[in-house]
Amino acid sequence: MRRRIIGWAIQVLALLLVAHLGIGISAAGFVPLLEAAVVLALVNLTVRPLVALLTLPLNLLTLGLFGWVVSGLMLWLTSALVPGFHVAGFVPALEGAVILGLVSGVANWVIR
Repeated sequence: MRRRIIGWAIQVLALLLVAHLGIGISAAGFVPLLEAAVVLALVNLTVRPLVALLTLPLNLLTLGLFGWVVSGLMLWLTSALVPGFHVAGFVPALEGAVILGLVSGVANWVIR
């Protein structure tokens, strides 16, 4: 349970970083950012496995790189569900997903 809370806190900090980079992702405040982190976690838990299964052939064809596209789509979906959290389009969503993945991966690696 503690590891999940730490992982969620890392996700919030990574979203905060992405929102302040000026790549087309913004949050109206800290509360929408927290809501976006919760919704993104729920979207990744529920919707992402189905989308990943449906896009499996394309993911295999691109040697896993299409996974970044799926992550970007999940971030974009999160912006549609959370008022106050905005992603300007697909390219910013893709860039944000890459940054989120890298920051979260490095932070989780450091913590372990």
